[in-house]
Amino acid sequence: MEEEDNPAASRTTKMMVFSDEDPNTETKATQHVPQAVKDAVFVQSISLPETTPVVKGYDFNEGLNYSKLFQSFEQCGHQATHFGLAVKEINKMLTIRSQEFAKPDYAELEEDEFIRPKSNLVIFLGYTSNLVTSGTRDTIRFLVQHKLVDCLVTTAGGIEEDFIKVLAPTYVGSFHMDDRKLRDEGINRAGNLLIPNENYCLFEQWVNPILDKMIEEQKTKNILWTPSRMIARLGEEIDNEESIYYWAAVNKIPVFCPALTDGSLGDMMYFHSFRNPGLILDIVQDLRRLNTIAVRAKHTGMVILGGGVVKHHICNANLMRNGADFSVYINTGLDYDGSDSGARPEEAISWGKIRKESNPVKIYADASLVFPLLVAETFAKHHFSQKNQFGKPLYTSRDHLRSSDFPMN
Repeated sequence: MEEEDNPAASRTTKMMVFSDEDPNTETKATQHVPQAVKDAVFVQSISLPETTPVVKGYDFNEGLNYSKLFQSFEQCGHQATHFGLAVKEINKMLTIRSQEFAKPDYAELEEDEFIRPKSNLVIFLGYTSNLVTSGTRDTIRFLVQHKLVDCLVTTAGGIEEDFIKVLAPTYVGSFHMDDRKLRDEGINRAGNLLIPNENYCLFEQWVNPILDKMIEEQKTKNILWTPSRMIARLGEEIDNEESIYYWAAVNKIPVFCPALTDGSLGDMMYFHSFRNPGLILDIVQDLRRLNTIAVRAKHTGMVILGGGVVKHHICNANLMRNGADFSVYINTGLDYDGSDSGARPEEAISWGKIRKESNPVKIYADASLVFPLLVAETFAKHHFSQKNQFGKPLYTSRDHLRSSDFPMN
């Protein structure tokens, strides 16, 4: 009865009973771990090659050095390592591209300046429209302004949003807003970015007279318009250095958009066709132009931000030359559903769109976060090192560019 009334005493008694058992019983059990358990847990390791990188991050005790921070990513692991590998892949492109170029005999015979061979390696840059809606547009503009890429492929939004931003601003909002209220207020939301509907009205006012002139030239001068030639024309008409396509037109960098009608520009062409019908855009001629660039290239590199049509259009052009030599993808897509958007670059090797001997890289990340950092470690470094080497900025067209465009050394 005493033990039942005192639970603590009962527990003590039970523990004592356990400890009064044969002391060798528990000892023997611990001395003989089943061999199968030991085999499963203590698997013998092989020695890794001496060249295997050791995981190591950046030590901020060494001070704040962003270049060294980014260089440390390669040994950090996970997507940081992929970032480091992408830096190497792009720098390989730039090294080959900057080597002395022996122009082929047919180069001077090519009447189309936009597709005339200009270097040892052609860099294709593809990006989806959301990146032009975002501030990443300015990173892309820098690359085009300074002739650091050779060919652009994007979607309709990637074209129109560039021109619209010259006419009126886009604003930063939130991913969590009352979209029904925004609709009533005439505000369009793209992720956490806000575009007033008035911007598209301004765009229509700007583009309609240009469409009129294009139709007139089509009729009187027999001009065969293609999406890329239309984009070049719009780039000339916008005449603003903030624009990607102004610089593409100035520097004779072709811009391809096979889905040019799939956006606001398509809406404007639709409305315009009721008032002044007859505009023809030949997408087959653009396909010829794009594929010709790939086929004639001595080497090619692909930098593709996002997926969909821009990704496949560039990859498929490189199929015509048995694959790209260098490739970097940045997107958040996964390959479990079999989509081309989510496919890893290795899959493109099976199609002949990336060469078997290449080492393509995919960074699983939001390009608006990663791409400016990647440009800082590759294209921008290359550009400013060339500037320092020759003692003056490598301006591409206008002599009055601001000196503040370049960092002080």
